[in-house]
Amino acid sequence: MNWRSVVPLLLASALVATAARGLPGSMPGERQDPVPPAGLPGALKEVAFDQRLGESIPLDATFRDETGQPVRLGDLMHGRPAILALVYYECPMLCTLTLNGLASALDVLQLDAGRDFEILTVSFNPRETPELARSKKATYLKRYVRPTAAAGWHFLTGDDVEIHRVTDAAGFRYTWDADNQQYAHATGLVILTPAGRIARYFYGVEYSPRDLRLGLVEASDGKIGTMVDQALLFCFHYDPATGRYGAAIMRLVRVGAVLTLAGLGVFFWTASRRARARARKMVTVGS
Repeated sequence: MNWRSVVPLLLASALVATAARGLPGSMPGERQDPVPPAGLPGALKEVAFDQRLGESIPLDATFRDETGQPVRLGDLMHGRPAILALVYYECPMLCTLTLNGLASALDVLQLDAGRDFEILTVSFNPRETPELARSKKATYLKRYVRPTAAAGWHFLTGDDVEIHRVTDAAGFRYTWDADNQQYAHATGLVILTPAGRIARYFYGVEYSPRDLRLGLVEASDGKIGTMVDQALLFCFHYDPATGRYGAAIMRLVRVGAVLTLAGLGVFFWTASRRARARARKMVTVGS
């Protein structure tokens, strides 16, 4: 192989490796909390989504449902596995993307919320109200049209003490950014067994329906998954005073740029090989 054909491929590999080193993570099977990289904004230094596999969510934690009625998490499980989504309803950035990604996966999932599993969407903002929860639920029930969807997808609000009982158990660490009046937090979903034990984590804002189904099926049998690599996506603000994007957007931009460069490198390498192959073929035919 000509060295000129190798250069783009090596460049693409180096760029992808560089991006991977920039993402905090842990190897499967290791108990390791994510360490924020140096240079993060101060609001993000206390933010993480630690893996607490096998530990239990407090099923006696009490919240308010969309109608304002008090409910216990355990009473909403109905002996089924559950998807726990920790968001807040007025989030200006990634919480909506998290729920959109979940709804997209649910659309093709061959399991039904309210029949095969439950969805517990818990606001970690104690100032949010059942009215907000009801509005958010109505929005997603228009997207997720299943006979048992209304009974199986719960949008909850609660006070600070009960919220922290759940977020602490799930390893979800977040902070209030007073300067921008927003929460800084990571994104993802937690899969629970029918007994309320943490079985699996899915990070980011897009979720594979196949993986989600497997996680729910395994959780329904009480199986606990293994540690997964963490690529945390942080939700933070855009500061118009400095003209800088927050950590979440910058990460998306950087990863997108790296993937674009990697794709271009592979494209040019492949095109170069094909061009040389055609040239050799023409020489062979001409002779």
